[in-house]
Amino acid sequence: MHFFSQAFSYEHPWSHVVIGMWHKYPNPKCSHVVSIDVVDRSVDPKTGIIRTERILGCKQKAPSWIVKLFGGSEDAFVREISFVDPSTQNATITSVNLSLSQFATCFERIHYSPSSPSRTNFSQTAEVQARMALWRTAADRLERWLVQRFEQNAQLGKLGFTDVLRRLWEERQVQAVHS
Repeated sequence: MHFFSQAFSYEHPWSHVVIGMWHKYPNPKCSHVVSIDVVDRSVDPKTGIIRTERILGCKQKAPSWIVKLFGGSEDAFVREISFVDPSTQNATITSVNLSLSQFATCFERIHYSPSSPSRTNFSQTAEVQARMALWRTAADRLERWLVQRFEQNAQLGKLGFTDVLRRLWEERQVQAVHS
């Protein structure tokens, strides 16, 4: 099993970051995400927690050795479930790959929480595990490649989400001036 983690802070209030979550895709920095389908959204009447389940469609080229070994295509799908709790100002997103999950899984967890009225903490972890006990060398190589690809996409995601937040903030400032 291989791991990835990162943590940093956005210079935006929690409410702004949570609104930005729903505007993250599509964006040019994360062009590998090509579709987003909302499967379910509900609000718990007792807690007010908003639960959303989505399927993200991605296109990414895999190294030829992976395609030869496992087959598949550039098309991949990821199941994402988010919980947004307005009362505690916590948002958690978990995601797991659906495509080729019989060979490898990537479980991601993202958490947003306020660090001050104008800043939001972000933490992200990913666990990658190949399911090929007989071929440990190939499994290890696959896990390393998947973590490397995940890290590249995480950096692109950070840049893309920062752009989304900046754009939303600028729109909000313009609306405030014209109100």
